[in-house]
Amino acid sequence: MGDVHNRGPAEIELARRIRLVMLDVDGVLTDGGIYLGVTDNGERVELKRFEIMDGIGIRFLREAGIEVAIITGRESGAVRIRAEELGIVECHQDPTAAKLPIAIRLLERLSVDWSEAAFVGDDLPDLPVLRRVALPAAVANAAPEVKAVARWTSRRPGGSGAIREFAELLLRARGEWTDRVDAYLAERSA
Repeated sequence: MGDVHNRGPAEIELARRIRLVMLDVDGVLTDGGIYLGVTDNGERVELKRFEIMDGIGIRFLREAGIEVAIITGRESGAVRIRAEELGIVECHQDPTAAKLPIAIRLLERLSVDWSEAAFVGDDLPDLPVLRRVALPAAVANAAPEVKAVARWTSRRPGGSGAIREFAELLLRARGEWTDRVDAYLAERSA
């Protein structure tokens, strides 16, 4: 899709077709680090750091009528909590990292075609989905194989606002970014 300021008719049409944005988590919504610990009772604890700016971008996508889904290859309570905070109903965690079957079922259930879907990823388990969607996207610190299939690559690394950057790109191409920002600010100015 290129730069937000350098959009041609094909990029604008592609952006307008997108009805579903699927996101990986580790390395995309987070910096890829996993903090593991144990409580005094022996209970396992896993923490992840999420970038707050990404949350506003996800909110704007949802308000623009774009479904947002999480498809990750790791099970984590932190991901479930963050998805709930963001109002993401479609949160799929598969420890086998078999993301393509999940994406296929999701698209079928939501009646979305591959030509109406985007996926943002960073590593090899994301490739099967990235190769099928109309808008494959990568974060700046993605594996070379992922960047090679991506139609757009963020300037920011995963966990540092890459999803906010993607949301802005997509919504600007659709001519909806300014309206989303104005509505957001109006809510906070009343």
